[in-house]
This record gives sequence, structure tokens and C-alpha cells, in this order.
Amino acid sequence: MKHLIAVAGMLLFPLFIFSQDITGLWIGTMINDSAKTTLPYELLIKKEKGKYTGYSKNYFLIRGEEYYGIKKVKVSVAKDGKIVIKDFELLENNYPAGPDKNVQQLNILDLVNQENEKALDGLFVTNLTKRFGEVTGHINIKKMDPNSESSLMKYLQKKSLGNEIAVAK
Repeated sequence: MKHLIAVAGMLLFPLFIFSQDITGLWIGTMINDSAKTTLPYELLIKKEKGKYTGYSKNYFLIRGEEYYGIKKVKVSVAKDGKIVIKDFELLENNYPAGPDKNVQQLNILDLVNQENEKALDGLFVTNLTKRFGEVTGHINIKKMDPNSESSLMKYLQKKSLGNEIAVAK
């Protein structure tokens, strides 16, 4: 009987993971392993017609100056329950020079409960380009009220992307 319960639990575990609500506004930090910097990171996840998409805003330092990029991202849930976030399109930035083509960030995150708050926590990596090596690090973001102070939400409102905001509320 114990084996039957264990097998049933293992078979149903992915259903519990997939039933978790990952939509909404997530705010926290991104730690760059090589530069040893901790910077803000924001993510909005929405679900339409059964598919996840979203937007991210991340920051980085170049010679002590802070720069940002706002990107459209693809979001999926892997069979093991990991939340996979891939850059899709760069929408806006204040970079001092044009970005390298095909630079993309990949986040592999776990949905966890931290002190009665939902959080996404895990690793990120950027791909290797001709000019830059890959960057690795750690992301920890907590689910926030969509009305929270958020520069990403201000950007989406400014660009009249109200549909994205409505989904997060």
C-alpha cells in the first residue's frame, strides 16, 4: 500500500506544480557572479490562450554607470516544474552602445514559498557572443501586487500595453 501511495504521489506531483499560479508582477534582485553585483530585476508574467509570455527589466553596470533593458520574454513550465524564461525581443534600453545581436538571457527558476510569500528563485545565464563571455548568476524575485511601485509597470502603462497589466491584476 505504501508503494501505491508513493507512486500516485510521484505521478500527481507535476499536476500540483502546473496548477501553481505564476502570473503577475515579480520584483527582486539579480546577482551577477562575475561582477559580484546585486541589481534590481522585474518580471511580469501573463497567460493568454494557455501560453505564458511576459516582460522583464534588468539592470547592469558598465564602469560604475547603471543601464537597463526592457525585453519581451517567453515563459514555460518544464516537466520537472522549473520555470523557464527566455529573452525574446529587446524593446527599450539606455545602453551606451548598440547591443550585440543575439545576446539572450535564460532563467531557470523554482517556484518557492518564502515566509508565506511566493518567490521565483534560481539561476540565469547569458549566451556567449563574439565580444562578450557568458554571464551567470542568481535571481530571487517575489510576487508583488501589480499596483506596487514598479518601473516595468510604468513602462507598460506609458506604452499603452494595458492588456498586459490587466492580466497581472
